[in-house]
Amino acid sequence: MTDHDETLYEGKWLRMKRRGQWEYAERTHGKNGMAVIIIAVTPQDEVLFVEQFRVPLGARTIEMPAGLVGDLSHGDGLEDTLESAARRELAEETGWDPQKVEVLLIGPTSSGMSNERIAFVRATELVKVGDGGGVDGEDIIVHAVPRMQAPAWLVAKQREGYELDLKLWGGLWMIERNPDGSPVA
Repeated sequence: MTDHDETLYEGKWLRMKRRGQWEYAERTHGKNGMAVIIIAVTPQDEVLFVEQFRVPLGARTIEMPAGLVGDLSHGDGLEDTLESAARRELAEETGWDPQKVEVLLIGPTSSGMSNERIAFVRATELVKVGDGGGVDGEDIIVHAVPRMQAPAWLVAKQREGYELDLKLWGGLWMIERNPDGSPVA
């Protein structure tokens, strides 16, 4: 294996690289390939999910709200953090603003294919501030599903042909538990 990376392709958002026989993708925007996934439950005890068409899959997906860290220029000199990205993405995608955000875990999404890492962020004390739906033509549909019905709702959506982000199950688990398994206080 060689000790340097060869760039095979560079686009606006992704870069394809090779080291020896290994090919992988890097994000070209954002903060070191970091993204956030937001675990959010409304005051009515509803879990927030987003639905959108995902081009790589050629299908509509059900996900928890998520987005890149550091992909926007704020013009205010402030650095985008995991917490600020989670607040921004939750409000843009769902119309809910969290009064409190807590970073729970950070890790790779597909360590054999990409440098992307994701942080699970728990957002609480939500306040409705808008309709959501995303920005720049994201065409996001917001689903607020009663927490106790969420797993069955997700399975029904999969049977209807939707793709489900497997991180949903970790997010549902962390509504009531911390990453170490202890209950949320």
